[in-house]
Amino acid sequence: MPLSPSLLQELESELPSLRRCLERLPAGQFDYKPHPKSMTLGELATHLAQMATWGATTINTTELDLSGGFEQPKPQTTAELLALLDAGAEAFRAALGRVTDEELMQVWTLKGPGGKIFLSLPRIAVLRGMVMNHLAHHRGQLTVYMRLLDIPVPSIYGPTADEAN
Repeated sequence: MPLSPSLLQELESELPSLRRCLERLPAGQFDYKPHPKSMTLGELATHLAQMATWGATTINTTELDLSGGFEQPKPQTTAELLALLDAGAEAFRAALGRVTDEELMQVWTLKGPGGKIFLSLPRIAVLRGMVMNHLAHHRGQLTVYMRLLDIPVPSIYGPTADEAN
């Protein structure tokens, strides 16, 4: 069995709960920051909304060189945030639909300033670690922000104190 269907299934199981979290975020609180070292709510939400795009980028390229910098989008509304997520999810689904197992085993590289290699791993490892696991990690962080702001936390892997199912 090819690997991409299992990646697609994993993506499809994670996206709905991410979307439920993002759609509850009021744009008027995008500047909220629980600690000086933390991202703002808007920055964290945008980071999460872009992760599916990272999946497509990983499949469609052999490397990403950030030495020229990176301009993060700055959605101003919850609708713009959701549109960013939806566009990335569609691109990731399309890329997963055409990638081969051989391509998933090819090495993908992330470079930073001065061409420094941050990571160089098979694409499948990047997709699991830097996309899917990264998404779950930051979604958990987002739910803490939500709790601090008294925004109801949706069910993710099971009920929350705000939702029975």
